[in-house]
Amino acid sequence: MSTNRLVIPEEVHTLIEFRQRNLPGFAIVNSALRTFAAKVEFSWHLSMLVRCEELVEDRLPSPHEQDRLYEFEDNLAPLIEANGNALFFARVTHDARREIIWRVHDPEAANSLFRGILHAKDYTREFDYRMDEDPAWEKTTWYLEKIS
Repeated sequence: MSTNRLVIPEEVHTLIEFRQRNLPGFAIVNSALRTFAAKVEFSWHLSMLVRCEELVEDRLPSPHEQDRLYEFEDNLAPLIEANGNALFFARVTHDARREIIWRVHDPEAANSLFRGILHAKDYTREFDYRMDEDPAWEKTTWYLEKIS
């Protein structure tokens, strides 16, 4: 992939509020990707799931927990997004979980990064991740349809 030919849109964050299993949820979605022309270049869906530890009402993270999650994410995101290999898609908070979603160009580079982090135990929060090929961006449909 030559990122010189691609025009990556500046992130625009849109808040989506939802209820699932009778609990509130919040998603911050990069709505600039709704009309992104080069979706085929980022055909892999990467989802990282972190369990929230300090909870308040409705199994949402406490303010202190939010700060810890943001710090963890802020340290990890530049590694995943390095060299234009991944685009931030969404941050979802629901039922004591935080999910971060990226769209990825080269899955081997992203997978190698995660394997290295896990092998070195170089993380402050336990997490799990999954990467699936999704050239039609079907896994993003619900979020993109919620953006007005």
